[in-house]
Amino acid sequence: MDIKKIYLEEVNSTNLFAKEHLDEIEDRTIVYTYRQMAGRGRFDRQWKFVGEDNIYMSFVLKPAKTFKPVYANLTQYLSVILSRVVEKYGLVPKIKWANDVLVNGKKIAGILSESSVRGEELAGIVLGIGVNINAGKELFSDIEKPASSIALELGRCIDKEEFLKKLYSNFFLYYDKFLSEGFSLIRKEYLSKSSFINQTIKVAGIDRVIEGEAVDVTDAGTLVLKENNGQTTTLWIGDIL
Repeated sequence: MDIKKIYLEEVNSTNLFAKEHLDEIEDRTIVYTYRQMAGRGRFDRQWKFVGEDNIYMSFVLKPAKTFKPVYANLTQYLSVILSRVVEKYGLVPKIKWANDVLVNGKKIAGILSESSVRGEELAGIVLGIGVNINAGKELFSDIEKPASSIALELGRCIDKEEFLKKLYSNFFLYYDKFLSEGFSLIRKEYLSKSSFINQTIKVAGIDRVIEGEAVDVTDAGTLVLKENNGQTTTLWIGDIL
């Protein structure tokens, strides 16, 4: 598989670089670095730089000239692909809706998708991911939520170049099938890897915090929450607290 790659010695954000050079970058290109100094996560949260022995990467995708609903599920697709790779190292990853990947309850990866639309035309999608590979425990001391690295959970360092190749190769191996079949292709696996189904959770939505039991994820990738008052709510976007 011939994957086009752009390596950056250092960058503020691979997603920002990809968006700024979107017209020049070909479809199915990965932009990656080991020194991302100003990464961002969902809801514009800062992704802290935790050393050079980790992966910061963006997939540049130009699947069509118009935006299709399946593109909104690419972050969930990537969370499943990452989980499969992590499992090959003997760990048991869990997915926190919508796309955070955890090991032993601690976050090891963050994913962010950004689309560039000009008028009615889709210029491209930039799908970014940061994976904590060999970061040491001291680097997570001032992070608010529990975080870890694959090396910490394994008890040994791993080859980040090898991990990177496994990640992008597996992503593109099933990418076309996912675009064709949508979230339903991975829904069963996504649910089996979930950390939230049948759990009572709090979700910060756009305008309020909702508490209830997470009962399902639909074929569109949305979260079905049975609120404490008995009402069923479907959430397209939110953050499990």
